[in-house]
Amino acid sequence: MEDSRVPTSAPLSTWLAELAQPSGAPGGGAACGVMVGLAAALLGMVAEYTPGDVRAAECAARLVDHRAAALKAAEEDGIRSVEFGAALAMPADDPERDRRVRDAAVVAARSSAALGDAGRSLLPELVLLAEIGNPSLKADLAVAAEALTAGIAGACVNISANLQTARKYGASASALSGSEAAHALLNDAKKETAAIADQISARFTADAQ
Repeated sequence: MEDSRVPTSAPLSTWLAELAQPSGAPGGGAACGVMVGLAAALLGMVAEYTPGDVRAAECAARLVDHRAAALKAAEEDGIRSVEFGAALAMPADDPERDRRVRDAAVVAARSSAALGDAGRSLLPELVLLAEIGNPSLKADLAVAAEALTAGIAGACVNISANLQTARKYGASASALSGSEAAHALLNDAKKETAAIADQISARFTADAQ
């Protein structure tokens, strides 16, 4: 399955072309990771455009690592997606199919949780830059918040879908508890990032009046 990896270092046009193919690698989960990576990059730009503040400089350095972590999670999720798809494609009368689908769904849920956690880790950086960021880049900050919200929201959707499949195929409560807890945390993070995005966007309305 490692051969199914589509590196996020590929040209954007190539990566998007691969995303459009019926291969599952990359798939919707990997797309969520890329959205988180985009959010990290935009936040990094805002931090870099905020000179003279040590907090912004430290934030910019952290965001480099956040961006790399998001892209790594996106690549890994593509592999898990292929494994899941391979399990689902097994013949219905194969005695191993139910177990393979169940196990792949559990792993896929954990992978989606890892993607979401990469997004959730950006929340403190977003909060900081909403406070100290260069006001000339508030539009970029708003786009970063929207991208982050979308990435986390997508991870929540994927966790829910994977958990549903895992339960259908008999996964135990203990095998799913970690992903269920992650979903709850991510749902809260999604609401918080969306609220911040709305607050930033509201400044444009206030300025226009």
